[in-house]
Amino acid sequence: MTEHVWGFKSTAGYLVGTDMTGFEVEATDGTVGKVDRHSDEVGDAYLVVDTGVWIFGKEVLLPASVVVRIDAAERKIYVDRTKGQIKDAPEFHRERHLGDAAYHENLGAYYGLGLPCGGPLA
Repeated sequence: MTEHVWGFKSTAGYLVGTDMTGFEVEATDGTVGKVDRHSDEVGDAYLVVDTGVWIFGKEVLLPASVVVRIDAAERKIYVDRTKGQIKDAPEFHRERHLGDAAYHENLGAYYGLGLPCGGPLA
C-alpha cells in the first residue's frame, strides 16, 4: 500500500492551513519549479509543481512525503528526490488523479519506492 506517501512527515515543518502556492521547490540537485496548488487532506496530501521551461512546461505531482523541509520565510520547499527522479515520474494527469484509484496508486508507488513502476501512464 502507498497511503503513507500521501502525508507530510512530522519533521517537515508543515503547518496545517499554510498556503504554499508560489513556493519554490528544491530537489536534492536544484530547483524544479513552483507550487501551483497543493492539498493537505489527510491521506491525500500533495503538491502540484509547475516546472516551467525546465521540463517544457510540464506539471508534476509530488506526494507530501517527499517534502523534507518547508522554509516559509524563504518560500521554499525542499524534497528528497533528484531532478531526474521527478522528471522521470509518471506523467501527471489532473483529471485522473482526482478520480482514478489505479492512477493514484501508481503515482504513490513510484514516489514511495523512488523507482519507476511500469513506465509513464497513458
